[in-house]
Amino acid sequence: QVQLVESGGGSVQAGGSLRLSCAASGRTFSTYAMAMGWFRQAPGKEREFVAAIRGTGGSTSYTDSVKGRFTISRDNAKNTLYLQMNNLKPEDTAVYYCAARIAVGALYSTQNDYKYWGQGTQVTVSA
Repeated sequence: QVQLVESGGGSVQAGGSLRLSCAASGRTFSTYAMAMGWFRQAPGKEREFVAAIRGTGGSTSYTDSVKGRFTISRDNAKNTLYLQMNNLKPEDTAVYYCAARIAVGALYSTQNDYKYWGQGTQVTVSA
């Protein structure tokens, strides 16, 4: 099984930055075999896709609302996924979740594509 633990959330003012981390452990496969993504859920709204990255890194995908502001990356040697969030806006306020599935060469942006999920970390952006 795979365990995912998010960290790095907090409260910031609009225009500020945060870096979220997702530490993976307990997997029975190599780190490169795990495609990963970030999702978020704002109060009263459905969980939405934010960003995804291939198991090998490199290729990434983002939802339109965060393009140019957020960057997803991974350090396979550290078994860690990152989401660098710059120029944060109040509408970015949400619980952010990391997710993973066993796959090397593909990107996934649908919630149902992912098998493993972290518990989430709160991001609050004040105007």
